Order: sequence, then structure tokens, then C-alpha cells
Amino acid sequence: MQVAYWITAALLALFYLYAGGKKVLQDQDGLRPMMGWVDQVPMPLVKAIGALEVLGALGLVLPPLTGFAVVLAVAAAVGLVLVQIGGLALHLSRGEARATGLNVVLLVWAAVTAWLATVWL
Repeated sequence: MQVAYWITAALLALFYLYAGGKKVLQDQDGLRPMMGWVDQVPMPLVKAIGALEVLGALGLVLPPLTGFAVVLAVAAAVGLVLVQIGGLALHLSRGEARATGLNVVLLVWAAVTAWLATVWL
């Protein structure tokens, strides 16, 4: 079960490091082609979401790697589930039901990762 956790957590962490890093580092014009919703959300909130994604990615990897506060891996995965619930709500409120596929995949992926992270509890 640990091997399955490391595979899912590492891939999920890489995705969120990339996506969150883009939100933190790029301006609105740079994000707009990939994330049309940035025009309707204040940029400080976009940056905060990006920071939460980066912290979630680190939380998936660092606690189990160091053996310190491993419950944070579960918390990080649950936090990423909540981020995707927010993403789903945003897309649905904008009438973008077809754009929710990635959100659903990431939500399920983070939920499975949270379940697998319980191996250290």
C-alpha cells in the first residue's frame, strides 16, 4: 500500500506543484489562455489558491518522507479534495459543466491518495 501511495502522491504532487506554481508566479494575462476563470476571480484569491495547491503538494510528500507528523499527508490530500470541490463549484456556476472533467479526476485522485495515506496512521 505504501508503493501505491507514493505513486499516486508523487504524481498528484507534481501536478499541483506545476498548476499552483503557475497561479503563484504568473500574472492574469499569462493565466487567461489556460484558465479563463481568472477574469472573474480577484488575483489575490487566485494566488492564494495557487499557494494552497503548492502547500498541498508539499504536504503529500514531506511528512511521509521525513516520518514527522505523517497525519499531515492525509490532511493535505483532503485539502486538495476541497480545492477541487471549489473548482467544480466555480465551473458549474459559470455554466462550464463540460470543463469539469479534470476537476472530477483530480478530486477522485486526491480522495484515493487520502485513503492510501492512512497507511501511516
